[in-house]
Amino acid sequence: MVHKIGIAALISAIAAQILKPFMDLIQRKGFNVFRILDTGGMPSSHTAVVTTLTVGVAVYQGVASPLFGISLIISLYFIFEATGLRQEVGNQARVLNEIIEKVKDTHHFDTDSLQELIGHTWAEVIGGFALGLLVALIIY
Repeated sequence: MVHKIGIAALISAIAAQILKPFMDLIQRKGFNVFRILDTGGMPSSHTAVVTTLTVGVAVYQGVASPLFGISLIISLYFIFEATGLRQEVGNQARVLNEIIEKVKDTHHFDTDSLQELIGHTWAEVIGGFALGLLVALIIY
């Protein structure tokens, strides 16, 4: 038997990742197909997945069920982590990359830049929420 909630969440994740290069094209005027593989950016695939999961639990178990309460709390925690801790890690990576660029020539070392698009802004979270809700409404 195919698990509808799991399939819907997977569809949300894939849809969010596929949308990222196109959103970059609109926002930054550049298309990079490899954004499909990145974390961070618009829309938040993290938020899309947990939104679809939580709505699925609400539909199939009801909002009064303990499973819905657990799903909702974990989803909110997941979203806040994506915007808080992971966003701060991205900000720190940006600063470190600037420092590396400044000292690279004088200290003669070569290193890869740190990934800066790690966390999500609230706009990206809202985009992920809308996508997750849309997928949930279509599938459920």
